[in-house]
Amino acid sequence: MKKSTKWSEEAWSAAQHIYHSILDQPFVTELARGTLPGRKFLFYLAQDSMYLDTYSRMLAHVASRLDDKSHMESFLKFASDGIAVERALHESFICGTDMPPQSPSCLLYTSVQKASALEAVCVEAASLLPCFWVYQRVGEHIAATASNLDGNPYEKWIKTYGDESFAESTRRAIEICDILAENASADERRRMTDIFVTCTRLEWLFWESAYNMEQWKV
Repeated sequence: MKKSTKWSEEAWSAAQHIYHSILDQPFVTELARGTLPGRKFLFYLAQDSMYLDTYSRMLAHVASRLDDKSHMESFLKFASDGIAVERALHESFICGTDMPPQSPSCLLYTSVQKASALEAVCVEAASLLPCFWVYQRVGEHIAATASNLDGNPYEKWIKTYGDESFAESTRRAIEICDILAENASADERRRMTDIFVTCTRLEWLFWESAYNMEQWKV
């Protein structure tokens, strides 16, 4: 029987409180004001670059598992065009700066997503969705609330994630996940929501660890 509520609506509702906690993080609020210390932003970008190395492979892996060719093409596009744009943005800020070691939180996030590759493809796809959806919503929120975006040193980053083309990619990723959920079993749909919530928590942890410039203790 067709479900009356889209999976994405259920998933966002389950994770919405985490999203609001992200908006209240010092990293996000200071980035919006343009007062975030540059060393913290560079630390974040270095970790995000390492994260994206895994994320792009995960997007391509999902594409290889999908039956619908249009869905496959979309995920391959996510893995090529979108990631290339993000990496170019990172390079414009990092500019040869020495990269720190991968942080514990970055390793945890990528490890959780790698483990999802052993699940049904709908669950694996759901694990990748927060990186689209949370970033798009945060980017739009900052762009809408920043008092002086033109003078913000992080303007380029903000505009990338608040851009309509990124929003379109996000909508497409959500649409595909909803279609996968429609054809999933009740247990698979539940696991999709569970991994979506977990990975949204890891988005919070990623920014929190960047603000604290998290290091290995031993």
